[in-house]
Amino acid sequence: MMMENGLSSMEYGDGYMEQEEEWEREGLLDPAWEKQQKKTFTAWCNSHLRKAGTSIDNIEEDFRNGLKLMLLLEVISGETLPKPDRGKMRFHKIANVNKALDFIASKGVHLVSIGAEEIVDGNLKMTLGMIWTIILRFAIQDISVEEMTAKEGLLLWCQRKTAPYKNVNVQNFHLSFKDGLAFCALIHRHRPDLIDYSKLSKDNPLENLNTAFDVAEKYLDIPRMLDPDDLINTPKPDERAIMTYVSCYYHAFQGAQQAETAANRICKVLKVNQENERLMEEYERLASDLLEWIRRTMPWLNSRQADNSLAGVQKKLEEYRTYRRKHKPPRVEQKAKLETNFNTLQTKLRLSNRPAYLPTEGKTVADIANAWKGLELAEKAFEDWLLAETMRLERLEHLAQKFKHKADAHEDWTRGKEEMLQSQDFRQCKLNELKALKKKHEAFESDLAAHQDRVEQIAAIAQELNTLEYHDCISVNARCQRICDQWDRLGALTQRRRTALDEAERILEKIDILHLEFAKRAAPFNNWLDGTREDLVDMFIVHTMEEIQGLIQAHDQFKATLGEADKEFNLIVNLVREVESIVKQHQIPGGLENPYTTLTASDMTRKWSDVRQLVPQRDQTLANELRKQQNNEMLRRQFAEKANVVGPWIERQMDAVTAIGMGLQGSLEDQLHRLKEYEQAVYAYKPNIEELEKIHQAVQESMIFENRYTNYTMETLRVGWEQLLTSINRNINEVENQILTRDSKGISQEQLNEFRSSFNHFDKNRTGRLTPEEFKSCLVSLGYSIGKDRQGEMDFQRILAVVDPNSTGYVHFDAFLDFMTRESTDTDTAEQVIDSFRILAADKPYILPDELRRELPPDQAEYCIQRMPPYKGPNAVPGALDYMSFSTALYGETDL
Repeated sequence: MMMENGLSSMEYGDGYMEQEEEWEREGLLDPAWEKQQKKTFTAWCNSHLRKAGTSIDNIEEDFRNGLKLMLLLEVISGETLPKPDRGKMRFHKIANVNKALDFIASKGVHLVSIGAEEIVDGNLKMTLGMIWTIILRFAIQDISVEEMTAKEGLLLWCQRKTAPYKNVNVQNFHLSFKDGLAFCALIHRHRPDLIDYSKLSKDNPLENLNTAFDVAEKYLDIPRMLDPDDLINTPKPDERAIMTYVSCYYHAFQGAQQAETAANRICKVLKVNQENERLMEEYERLASDLLEWIRRTMPWLNSRQADNSLAGVQKKLEEYRTYRRKHKPPRVEQKAKLETNFNTLQTKLRLSNRPAYLPTEGKTVADIANAWKGLELAEKAFEDWLLAETMRLERLEHLAQKFKHKADAHEDWTRGKEEMLQSQDFRQCKLNELKALKKKHEAFESDLAAHQDRVEQIAAIAQELNTLEYHDCISVNARCQRICDQWDRLGALTQRRRTALDEAERILEKIDILHLEFAKRAAPFNNWLDGTREDLVDMFIVHTMEEIQGLIQAHDQFKATLGEADKEFNLIVNLVREVESIVKQHQIPGGLENPYTTLTASDMTRKWSDVRQLVPQRDQTLANELRKQQNNEMLRRQFAEKANVVGPWIERQMDAVTAIGMGLQGSLEDQLHRLKEYEQAVYAYKPNIEELEKIHQAVQESMIFENRYTNYTMETLRVGWEQLLTSINRNINEVENQILTRDSKGISQEQLNEFRSSFNHFDKNRTGRLTPEEFKSCLVSLGYSIGKDRQGEMDFQRILAVVDPNSTGYVHFDAFLDFMTRESTDTDTAEQVIDSFRILAADKPYILPDELRRELPPDQAEYCIQRMPPYKGPNAVPGALDYMSFSTALYGETDL
């Protein structure tokens, strides 16, 4: 250890004499210094000799025989010197002094110019030089503050302790102590109960010095080693004397200094634990809340209950849109915050050498991820069901309307038919009337056969409604059954009437050819008219341009056949006109009545007119549907155009964030800055997602279920958006944790870049993890020696157990970084905390609550008192606390 003027402690005896001689030659040596040293060194020696029950009066005389010199060395070193010679001859004295000097030399001190003869002869300068060397070696040399030399360390200690005090500025060991305030400040800093510093004045140096020396002697057991008058009247007091006296202050307060250091260390450790517990409680609260929300939401998503109506399903679809737009986004942010808090907590636990945090059962990150995955699967299944139900119920409504239309038409046709078939009108008919009735009945049979297909269509539609579980199947089935029962009755009645007419045919034979011809032509034409009218008002449902264009094409083909139908209509009407002409010409009673059919020319004319009017109406209906499909096509293109921009944008942002997360772009601060810029850009881009949601709602409300213009769906864009936000938050959290690791562990940016560069070099696939072999190669690249023998493999397996404790087969970057920082930095340990508590407890194996409250801040003290178990060892006193088991529990080394 180096002393002032560049001399080592081992050569300080020689240096002392040389310096004294040089100052004396140059006229710089103050005679008062020797006086001050003599008084101070004498008092210092007596402060130790009194422990052996003796003292000295004259420093140059009382050490001449070497006996008290040897005794002084035994007291201050705690060691036993060789037995002294008890003779009074000069050689006896020289032998004793040499034993003392040899002991000093054995402690690493080389006394070049100080010999036993000078001490025995009472040489004051040599004696003072020897005593100063002893003081340096045994009172000052072991003082070390921030690895400075003894003198610099002692000076720095004085500066730090007196820094808060007014009028005190310690720069040296001579002028800085002349007014006595520095001595008073040192005492007040450690024992404020002994001195009222506020009443001291820089203008009363004598009073200040006497106050400090009296208090130190009375209460601190430090004898007066300096004379106040000498300090005040000497232009530059002797710094060796002041250093000697100040070193006594340092040793007197050394226990308090150790207690202060120990208390600070304990406070630091406890604050870390309190913050970690707060983060654990917040994680548990957030996890419980998120899992409870998922638990409450799942039954709704899994429910498939509806009122089997299109309006009911559309209401559920709107509720689902509200859930995705309003209720779920805050939960996405809550999940990201939960993962971020968990990673930050685990990083802080690793950095503070604490055991990893294990959430309560069912609330781990994996549990939350599984619950979230289940929620997403339920959402997809629920939306698919809603869309399928919408399509199914839309078709059901169409079929129900079609059933009603055909049933109405059929019931209109059958109205009065049963009464007609049960009529006995043919009993009073003449022959020609009977034949007319028979022909009329034949026409009816033809008409009845033509209606068979319609009845079968009605039954088929009813069967399909039953298969698709139409909500009003009961009334549909009842009406269908009534139609079928009536159809059976009509068949039976028709057969009985035909039998009766055949029986009467033997009597009535005359046939009106014209009426018969009219009936034959009118019946199928009437049937065609009825079918055509049904087709022209028939409801339809289409979803694509191709489907509506097909209907328009079929309608155009139908319109091309109207010319032939017009010819048939004119032919049938001409038959009636011919009958009217004959009846008028021959005055046939009742001849205008056609016995073969109930159809009339006015019926044909009315129905034909209806058909002619329905054709342009059908044109308009098809044109309206064409415009609707064109609008749907526009919506498809509008959604696709926007989606084909948003989708690639999300993918590019994801790639950029992933690249930053690999640590390839600048310092950690640069990466964090860029990630936060991306975060702002993503939130600024959110209106594009909301615009897409509006377009998507219009698409769904228009019953559009497919889009050939894009591969992106709203669901994939939502998931991509959520994954992008989650990736940015996760990468920001990882970079912040890396900064926390770097700063708390004291590793440089260059080291961190080296670790990241090496990791990325072996992470060929950019997965953010290494296989064991890749990890071994990475360690070797960083200069880590791993032998190829069996011992090397065992060492590597121990390392692998640290970085991959769950044996996943991969090493992630955070575990790799944690391992490398532990390899290159120091960490606090349970042993350090135990040593600190032991200092506060004055070496007792236990500590009392009052001691904790006296040495620690109130909240820190109460934290310890509430958590420390009672001490159960030997000699325990009431209220004793076990600080050892508490300290090991802080680092996860016990079951507390």
